Amino acid sequence: MVLSGCSLQDFGSAFGNFGWPSNGISLQAHKMYDLWIGSVIAALVVGIFVWGLIFWCIIRYRKRGDELPVQTRFNMPMEVLYTVTPILVVAVLFYYTAIVQTNVDKLSKNPDQVVEVVAFKWQWQFNYRDGVGEDANTVASTVGSADVIPLLVLPTGEKIRFEETSKDVIHSFWVPELLFKRDVFPGNVRNKFEVTLDREGRYVGRCAELCGTYHAFMQFELVVVSPEKFDQYLAARKNGATTQEGMAAIGFTGKDSYATTTEPLNTRRQASSWNQSNAVAAGK
Repeated sequence: MVLSGCSLQDFGSAFGNFGWPSNGISLQAHKMYDLWIGSVIAALVVGIFVWGLIFWCIIRYRKRGDELPVQTRFNMPMEVLYTVTPILVVAVLFYYTAIVQTNVDKLSKNPDQVVEVVAFKWQWQFNYRDGVGEDANTVASTVGSADVIPLLVLPTGEKIRFEETSKDVIHSFWVPELLFKRDVFPGNVRNKFEVTLDREGRYVGRCAELCGTYHAFMQFELVVVSPEKFDQYLAARKNGATTQEGMAAIGFTGKDSYATTTEPLNTRRQASSWNQSNAVAAGK
């Protein structure tokens, strides 16, 4: 009965990756995955060693009578072992964590693409920029609305710089497949980070910071394409094409030119307006 709700796929995902998602779509995500797997293996080795000592002591020194065993006051080798070993384990984990964290936070001098992420209640605006910093120019822009989920089209194999800012409160830029998120702050604080995507596809994006009434509806879609298709898309946008027209230029037509991983959600305000309209039409 307990295992009836489990599948082999769920079992393999949970235990094969030690609980860490294996669907990362960036080079940074893969490095974080490797760090997690290494850390869990180290924890298991230490755990098995400690458990072995515990059970060995339980069996070897179990009570065999009323006579007290030999009392040992000091054991210098043992004290050195359980003092030095944890320090070494923590030092190694700290070393590799610092390396991976530095890599994830690393900013290049000349990224291949720069996207300014502008968050506001309760939508996203993505500005494609011709350089880094606030003095750069926006060459194309996508803004979401209550009716249309905004699309963020990006290429594989290129260093992509995100520069985040908010027009009101704190939001959070989150694509689950990137395996990390970054808060978006208002004012002069601009969070910056870079990713290099390595898998084409369409992925849902969300706000991961409670930001008000319609926080749950603050969605976008990340569309990862080849560098060639991205260049075609950006060229179309620079020439005045809309987001959907740009998507059509690279082969995404009809419904595929809109978000496919998520859809706009009806808010209570929209539902209330719909009910009022129906009531008026019915003469109530």
